[in-house]
Amino acid sequence: MHHPHVESPSVAAMVDKLLAEHRTGLLSMQEAISLLRQRTGTDRSDADLAGLITKKAAHLGIAVVTDGH
Repeated sequence: MHHPHVESPSVAAMVDKLLAEHRTGLLSMQEAISLLRQRTGTDRSDADLAGLITKKAAHLGIAVVTDGH
């Protein structure tokens, strides 16, 4: 299901979707960021995206591993 590259109207909405997909398993921060970039074409910094992911994951009670292991 690949769409033409467009800047997503809401990176936050995609974070929600991403976390929902991975609700049952651990998602690494690096993995989450790279998936977000693929899907949204965002040019926000890694730190910015990581902050958004962390905040949303915490709200949803989902664990995100910060290192790549």
